[in-house]
Amino acid sequence: MITLQQTPELLEVARRVVWFKDPEETLRDATHFLAYVMRYGDDEDISAILRAGIDLKQLSEALDNAPAGVFDARSWNFWNLKCGRETIPPLPTRKLSLG
Repeated sequence: MITLQQTPELLEVARRVVWFKDPEETLRDATHFLAYVMRYGDDEDISAILRAGIDLKQLSEALDNAPAGVFDARSWNFWNLKCGRETIPPLPTRKLSLG
């Protein structure tokens, strides 16, 4: 499980990339936050998470647990390749329960 410190820099990134949630709440769900940074973040946002100690292993973990609907095909392929995956898994999908 990935945990993040609520630093001023990460709170600012959270405010920009997850605009619909409170930044403190956003950082409590690191997987969700990292997925949004990988999809919507710019170079400075990526640098900020790297300075915070996030590494490729943790980014890979975020990909493994990414919420459906965040990534587009381009960012999904880019980050899977960046994390060293030769085979790109399918994009996450929503699972509906019809019971």
